[in-house]
Amino acid sequence: MKLWTGRLGKETARAADDFNASIAVDSRLARADIAGSLAHAEMLTRQGVLTAADGEAIREGLEGILAGLESGALAVDMGAEDVHTFVEAELTRRIGEAGKRLHTGRSRNDQVATDLRLYLREQCGEICKLLGDFIDVLHRQGGANAGAILPGYTHLQRAQPVLFAQHMLAYEEMFARDIGRIRDAQRRMNVCPLGSGALAGTGYPIDRAFTAQALGFDGFTVSTLDGVSDRDFCMELAAALSIVMVHLSRLSEELILWCSWEFKFIELDDAYTTGSSIMPQKKNPDLAELIRGKSGRVFGDLMGLLAMMKGLPLAYNKDMQEDKEAIFDAFDTVRACLEAAIPMAETMKILPGNMRAAAAGGFINATDCADYLVGKGLPFREAYGVVGALVAACLADGSTLETLPLERYREASALFDDDIYAYIALEACAARRRK
Repeated sequence: MKLWTGRLGKETARAADDFNASIAVDSRLARADIAGSLAHAEMLTRQGVLTAADGEAIREGLEGILAGLESGALAVDMGAEDVHTFVEAELTRRIGEAGKRLHTGRSRNDQVATDLRLYLREQCGEICKLLGDFIDVLHRQGGANAGAILPGYTHLQRAQPVLFAQHMLAYEEMFARDIGRIRDAQRRMNVCPLGSGALAGTGYPIDRAFTAQALGFDGFTVSTLDGVSDRDFCMELAAALSIVMVHLSRLSEELILWCSWEFKFIELDDAYTTGSSIMPQKKNPDLAELIRGKSGRVFGDLMGLLAMMKGLPLAYNKDMQEDKEAIFDAFDTVRACLEAAIPMAETMKILPGNMRAAAAGGFINATDCADYLVGKGLPFREAYGVVGALVAACLADGSTLETLPLERYREASALFDDDIYAYIALEACAARRRK
């Protein structure tokens, strides 16, 4: 069955059919397609476009198809051109002539635009739930290791002491912003294009407000041309998902570094690592590395959507059939990465002793040492110079600010007293920055 053969005088070539078909990708829209068709049929019945008998037959037929798909008794026919063709053909097979009336006042253009919004709206909720779960895991890890101190870095050089909980909080903030971006995009997406027809609406007395409300939309699209050709929501969601992957990749990079022997700040659970086929001592952070690698895949999905849309005139063009593969892949990839990252982070073991030992080196309390002098009345720029000279002296003789004798401090500035050691203790440095 094809929905568009009225004009053509011969069968399309098999290769053309195969190239044109999208069922392998859009079959996942079956539930959304049936939901949209149910609302459309109910509206047509209320408006008197369909008889009550036809409306009831269509409703029962569509509900039967949905039940069959959900139970597994019915499978999507992968030989159909697309999911819309499959549903309409199966409906007509079941209820006869009434099934052919379902498409009254509707085009596949507004149908697919509606289906896609319904499906992605649900996917947004699932991703936001996973992000919320991940934030909870990071928060629990920070709370369980509240006193752990590690060196904070800039330029990958030890900079200042920070609490492990502070480090986790930074990622909690990132993922919270991700939820906000996805919710913002979801809100803008939540308008119904059904009723736009092919591009110019329909002459039937339809009620667009009714179908929009029935499908849980906040309203309906004003411009019918934009209604069928808008894919901003796909691009915006792909952009938001790309930023999620940036954050997941950054965290993964840190976990990869931290579980190396050079850092050894954490140990990943055996269940979320792999070994080597030749080196028996290896314990590799492959899940974290894959998450880092898959970020490029989602970025590519975004670039594909942007490139697809950039030169299209109004209204619908067949190029837009490529939207689904890209945005579906972006959602699938982010979901898979979060489902791997959550238990990996939840089960990782924090090694606070190693963190503390690393924080003790690198003069990461030098700024606090300068702040000590500022508290005694010395201008910061002068204090900065004094402490810089002390660090250079320590490097020359192998000492640290913690072990430097008090007389050496007093040679540098008479403002130093024996309370300097308590002031520059790592725990004190971190405590001053907890606010």
